[in-house]
This record gives sequence, structure tokens and C-alpha cells, in this order.
Amino acid sequence: MKKLTLLALTLSALSVGTGCHRNTRESAKDDMEQAGDKVEDTAEDAADATGDAAEKAGDKIEDATDD
Repeated sequence: MKKLTLLALTLSALSVGTGCHRNTRESAKDDMEQAGDKVEDTAEDAADATGDAAEKAGDKIEDATDD
């Protein structure tokens, strides 16, 4: 009886450990996706800002050469 109880407890512990590992792995995957999204958003914002700055600089050059 003790052997069966120990075997059941061991198998239960292994099952729980595997489930926790899977959750940790999925959580890490989600975190990486969120980080990737943030990097992409930051890159888009930087590109927009660069485009705006270039447009303003072009406008200033145009205004300066019109006079």
C-alpha cells in the first residue's frame, strides 16, 4: 500500500511540475511577443518623428531659399 501511495504522489508531483513548466514557457513566449510589439511600436514612432523632422527641415530650407 505504501509503494502505491508513494508512486501516486510521485506521479502527481511530476504532472504538476510539467504543467507549471508549460505555463512558464507560455508566459515567457507571451512576454517576448509583448516586448517585440513594443520594439516595433517604438521603431514606428521613431520613423514618424524622423519623417516629421525631415519635412520641417525641408520646409525651412524652402522658406529660406524663397527669399
